[in-house]
Amino acid sequence: MSKVKYYYDSDTLSYRKIERKKGRAFKYISLFLLASALFAFLFVFIASQFIESPREKGLKHELQNAQLQLELLNKKMDETETVLASIAERDNNIYRHYFEANPIPDEQRKAGFGGINRYKNLEGFDNSKLIIESHKRIDQLQKQIVVQSKSLDEVAKLAKEKEKLLAAIPAIQPVKNEDLTRMASGYGMRTDPFTKIRKMHWGMDFTAPRGTPVYASGDGVVERADNGAAGYGNHIRIDHGYGYVSLYGHLYKYNIRKNQKVKRGDIIGFVGSTGRSEAPHLHYEIFKDDQRINPINFYYGSLSAEEFNKLLERATLENQSLD
Repeated sequence: MSKVKYYYDSDTLSYRKIERKKGRAFKYISLFLLASALFAFLFVFIASQFIESPREKGLKHELQNAQLQLELLNKKMDETETVLASIAERDNNIYRHYFEANPIPDEQRKAGFGGINRYKNLEGFDNSKLIIESHKRIDQLQKQIVVQSKSLDEVAKLAKEKEKLLAAIPAIQPVKNEDLTRMASGYGMRTDPFTKIRKMHWGMDFTAPRGTPVYASGDGVVERADNGAAGYGNHIRIDHGYGYVSLYGHLYKYNIRKNQKVKRGDIIGFVGSTGRSEAPHLHYEIFKDDQRINPINFYYGSLSAEEFNKLLERATLENQSLD
């Protein structure tokens, strides 16, 4: 039971009972409830600023982890860019230079992406700038990797062609040094053994006993193996590709046939003195793009520097040829 309260009335000089008004009580109650609600709201708001809920803690942890992963990703991209830059430098300055291919300019390697905004769907987030920059770097790295991959494919193809070229060029002496009697005559103006008139001698004459093995000076396909060319007697022509053809004349016999594939160092015939020849020897010529060139420049595959210098000295003597 609620207590009865009184107040002193000075007019009547007596105590009077305090009558409660229903409207005022409701007002007090309303004010109390409003103040309580406001206090509760302020408490919750202040608490939310300083006290994290389990869900907020989880989201914050996920965000921190995502930022850490982005930082690690960017660090890996830094390392990848360094490696790619090193590969690109070697590609331009070593590989492509060696195989005589034009270097790839930086503008082509690092070209951006034009046109529409590729990253519009990544805008509007708290870390949009970081996310967009990371995506841009990944896209640029992917493009650089594609460019570099295509370049290395091209270099590999060039290397394969270079390997074929190096194997095809007639690069060894067709008669071994130990089998030679002497190098009788070189490329240039020489005295004809039959007419005694000076004329151009288009090859090199290697004197050796009849039956001495003759070797293919480079990989190729036999173009001719017959005695149908005037003056050469039994002779062989090998098409090495890349514009190179080698000719072996005055053979005693040959052991290959037309269209047969041969490798450098294969025995293709034997020294003789058939055709327009004064004594057993091999007459050897090289053609490049249908033009005769000096064979002296093509013995780097079988002679030492000292042997080559001796051969060069003998080849330059203006003596009499043997054919």
